[in-house]
Amino acid sequence: MQRTGNFLELSERIAEAVHSAIEGLVGTSDAGRVLYTGADGTPTKLIDDVSEKAIFDLLEKEGTSFRVISEEAGEKMIGTSPEHTMIIDPIDGTYNASQGIPFYGLSIAVTTKDLNDIRFGFVRNLATGDTFHAEAGKGSFFNGNRISISDNRDVSRFCVSIYGYRNNIENAAGLSGSVRRIRALGSVALELCYVAAGMIDAFADVRGTMRMTDIVAGKLIVEEAGGIITNGYGESLKLEDKVMGRDSVVASNGLAHERILKLSTGIVHEGQ
Repeated sequence: MQRTGNFLELSERIAEAVHSAIEGLVGTSDAGRVLYTGADGTPTKLIDDVSEKAIFDLLEKEGTSFRVISEEAGEKMIGTSPEHTMIIDPIDGTYNASQGIPFYGLSIAVTTKDLNDIRFGFVRNLATGDTFHAEAGKGSFFNGNRISISDNRDVSRFCVSIYGYRNNIENAAGLSGSVRRIRALGSVALELCYVAAGMIDAFADVRGTMRMTDIVAGKLIVEEAGGIITNGYGESLKLEDKVMGRDSVVASNGLAHERILKLSTGIVHEGQ
């Protein structure tokens, strides 16, 4: 069995390979050229495709056995009899990368055959090199230093990242009017990591369209940092074995999670 500690070294090599592969594309008009519809049902841009191919090439050259689930290709088997599943988002924040906005990331999670048994999560800002990672039961880290969620309990002082405001104006407006600051930075994986590091207090998707590949690494990083991540009903996220699945996601420091749920989705547990 491959040791969990080796996943960090492998993820760092993958990140370097992806960075080298896309460096010349970032900020160019060609980067956002649509090639095909990916396995998740959304358009795959050139920069997404180049990143994913760099990942597959490295894994195949190293002879590492994984079942890989990717936003673009869907499922791919590498090697024989893999014990682990690797869930990747080759570029999270494709628009930012295409426009040269330095906030786009690579997201990698490793699970057992049970996708909800997340053993390792890794997110790197490919523009800056900033790296978040977590191992199950061992905490979360930012550039090698242990991190934890914010200690803010007062929602009126929260900084929250909101997704889905265009098509869900009412829910977004309710949350926006109740917190101090709103951010929408363009990379869900990185923004979940910002919750884990206490840089922002919460993340709320009011669309119900988050994909497994967007959130799985960030989920572990948030939880290992002491935070909470649920669906819009406050229930534990259950990762489905398909890239087409969608869910609403709310992540927070856990100190006012029910309040953020109610403001962002209008749903709260009975008795709260």
